[in-house]
Amino acid sequence: MTHPNATLIESFYRALDAHDGPAMAACYASDARFSDPVFTDLRGEEPGAMWRMLTAGDGDLSVELLEHEADDSQGAAHWLARYTFSQTGKPVVNDVRSTFRFVNGRIAEQRDVFDFGVWSRQAFGVLGITLGRTPILRAIVCRKARTSLAEFLAPSA
Repeated sequence: MTHPNATLIESFYRALDAHDGPAMAACYASDARFSDPVFTDLRGEEPGAMWRMLTAGDGDLSVELLEHEADDSQGAAHWLARYTFSQTGKPVVNDVRSTFRFVNGRIAEQRDVFDFGVWSRQAFGVLGITLGRTPILRAIVCRKARTSLAEFLAPSA
């Protein structure tokens, strides 16, 4: 029988593939934490909001959950995201490994790891090849991502 937290991981990535940010947000605990190479320290409502923001557009995102496992308190997943990077129009295949900590059937902590240099070469082309392994491009991308999330969370005037 599949562990309920493994089923939660499956539901989470199925929702991502379906561009269903609200369903993804519902998988998180209210005090959740999330980190990846671009969104480095999200807390509380921010992880769910990030996924709602990233799935809100008309993008061509597709997600494949390659493998996953979970027990009562922790889990892991290996997944691929395929999409067109909206800022440049370049195709990206992002190979991601995630680790999870669960509390009461919800994601309390998620850490996603991927090679920023590989991602930036795909997303930015020559600029990514030149600056992708330096802190310069990463800082710019992280700052833009954080600003976009803050704008997404800001109440409309």
